[in-house]
Amino acid sequence: MPGTIVMASPDFYEVAYTINPWMKPDIWAEDREAALARAKAQWGELARALGEAGMTVEVVPAHPGLPDLVFPANAAVVLDGRALLARFRYPERRGEEARFLAFFEELKTRGLLAEVRQMPAGLFQEGAGDCLWDATRDLFWAAYGPRSAAESVAYIRSFFGTEVVGLELATDRFYHLDTCFCVLSGGEIMYYPPALSPASQALVEARVPAERRIVATEDEAGAFSLNAVTIGRDLFMAPPPTRLRRLLEERGYRCRPFDLSAFVLSGGGAFCMTLRLDLASKAGRSRAAG
Repeated sequence: MPGTIVMASPDFYEVAYTINPWMKPDIWAEDREAALARAKAQWGELARALGEAGMTVEVVPAHPGLPDLVFPANAAVVLDGRALLARFRYPERRGEEARFLAFFEELKTRGLLAEVRQMPAGLFQEGAGDCLWDATRDLFWAAYGPRSAAESVAYIRSFFGTEVVGLELATDRFYHLDTCFCVLSGGEIMYYPPALSPASQALVEARVPAERRIVATEDEAGAFSLNAVTIGRDLFMAPPPTRLRRLLEERGYRCRPFDLSAFVLSGGGAFCMTLRLDLASKAGRSRAAG
């Protein structure tokens, strides 16, 4: 069922630096005013669509000098009303930590979260961008490599008391797990295997039967189509290439494409622009019911 999702205002968004291979500050600088207007319009279209789908959208205020605040997927890992807040690897994003902490503490005060904790200082872990909940298998897929430390996998496991499968990212091009890996509501995994190390590819293959694996091409991952928000059978996403859209529709999914080009310039898509607060484990659902 639809629930609550966090987005962050794009008012101070820009592509001002390069901390991943997708970032294009030179293109942004060609016409900053037009680029920001385009970003605000694209953000608004996605936010409206999520609201129309039944989601309650909570908005983090923008802050000058923190352009990537607009990507709250990196803010935290949230499950069963408990939020584990990120520690960012790059100095350009570390200023976001205090802003997100204040916002999540406010959510706790309002009763939308039961607990808020930060990762230990110096233990890099970049939120749901590198830690995806799989409700079908009742586990997290948690990545390490370019942004998140390998040691963060054990910390996530300890904090949430749930199974966590660690996956090593093999390339800076797909620097967060959410750029190359998407968990679908029917139990399928849509992913680009070469973004993972061979050992991590084997972990996925061992846990997800072949008929549940949707293997994307590099071009499909590069279109940020895997960086999708899933609400039931609806996929809110950057426009998927024809082949991938056909594969998804054959499995009963509805692709909801959005022009997110202003955010792809920074290496982000629909999933990066959101964070679900209502994810629940089987144990969490049992506690809530009983």
